[in-house]
Amino acid sequence: MTRGLAVLLGVGAGCLVGMQAPINSRLGKALGDVQAATFSFLVGTAALLLVAAFVRGGLGNLGHVGRAPWWALVGGLLGAVFVTVAIVTVRTLGASGFTAAVIAGQLMISVVIDRFGLLGVAKQHIGTSRVIGLVLLIAGVVLVVRK
Repeated sequence: MTRGLAVLLGVGAGCLVGMQAPINSRLGKALGDVQAATFSFLVGTAALLLVAAFVRGGLGNLGHVGRAPWWALVGGLLGAVFVTVAIVTVRTLGASGFTAAVIAGQLMISVVIDRFGLLGVAKQHIGTSRVIGLVLLIAGVVLVVRK
């Protein structure tokens, strides 16, 4: 995959995440917050089961989950926390404020992961430009969430 295509796909995925929080928050008003998160994951699980059944290896590859390190098994738990927090906080921050805060958090932890080579990622040099980027992003969050 080219870098350009990867960036476009990332932007597209970001757009979906930006839509996800207000959609799930509205569902939370109808069902309750944790119930909405549960329903959201049920729909996502059903969609993934359908797709996984037809891609290389099918559902049989799920039997190899024991080959992964323990920490690779908590992604769904992290996603559940994220969706539940999104349902609740988007009501206070709005979609843009919530998304700004999420992106800042993602970039902060990603820089730490890159710097120390955590979670199976190769170590990356963290230069001045990345640090300045983080500072500017935090300033952007402050500007977006303030009233």
